[in-house]
Amino acid sequence: MTSTSTLSTSDEQRIREDDLVRLVRASFDGTPDPRLREVMQGIVEHLHAFVRDVRLTETEWLKAIEFLTAVGHITDDRRQEFILLSDTLGASMQVIAINNEVHGNATEATVFGPFFVDDAPHVELGGDVAGLAAGQPCWVEGTIVDIEGRPVPGARIEVWEADEDGFYDVQYTDDRVAGRGHLFSDDDGGFRFWAVTPTPYPIPHDGPVGAMLAATGRSPMRASHLHFMVEAPQCRTLVTHIFVRGDETLAHDSVFGVKDSLVKDFVEQAPGTPTPDGRDIGGATWSRVRFDIVLAPAGT
Repeated sequence: MTSTSTLSTSDEQRIREDDLVRLVRASFDGTPDPRLREVMQGIVEHLHAFVRDVRLTETEWLKAIEFLTAVGHITDDRRQEFILLSDTLGASMQVIAINNEVHGNATEATVFGPFFVDDAPHVELGGDVAGLAAGQPCWVEGTIVDIEGRPVPGARIEVWEADEDGFYDVQYTDDRVAGRGHLFSDDDGGFRFWAVTPTPYPIPHDGPVGAMLAATGRSPMRASHLHFMVEAPQCRTLVTHIFVRGDETLAHDSVFGVKDSLVKDFVEQAPGTPTPDGRDIGGATWSRVRFDIVLAPAGT
């Protein structure tokens, strides 16, 4: 693979660089696992093509090493800066696109994000996942069906979101569990729960990824969203969000996660409007949204 920028170099220089690519690529020829061999040789080809294309300086390469080192140092069991980096470079969304091929009218997938936590509390249908998360109450409902339109009962639905201040529970230091939970669809594939109305928030930008965004003039803001992960037998696991129609940040979501099909109407309800389940919310405003989910078959 020869970059266009190397065409301005001498033939002798170009041959020297080509020879190095071939030498490094060949060093993986004996890799026993064919898939690992394919991936490693692909990395070599593309990494060297990038270095040659931009004519990377030694100083720039050392800066890149320092940046990746800083990403590693800030990563811990509560913060995954490498996922944040992958998200902000669009790599996460590209991997998702490749691994969730279009299949009929199946609901589109989007980024997983760095704030999912295992063992979220179980919430009964119609229950409240918000817990201590502050924000406007939001009634979320929908159905889960397969691509033939058949209800999917007993699907496990994980939901998680930030509070109105833009923070997930794991970003607080008091070990709270809020804004997350799991529930199961009913016999008709239906689900319903209370959450809080999503609001825009910045991704963590006090670390190296934030510095990268600032240096390149990019916003750290994420469009308002509510996370879903849906699992059911014989179905492809779906990881997705729904987004708030009218949110000004939809067009420049910092992790490129917005898809038109996932933008939904969160309809605000006037104070005193009866809630679907008779819940007393003290005369406050609330919102409601419908999200009907279509699962692709497993293995697609």
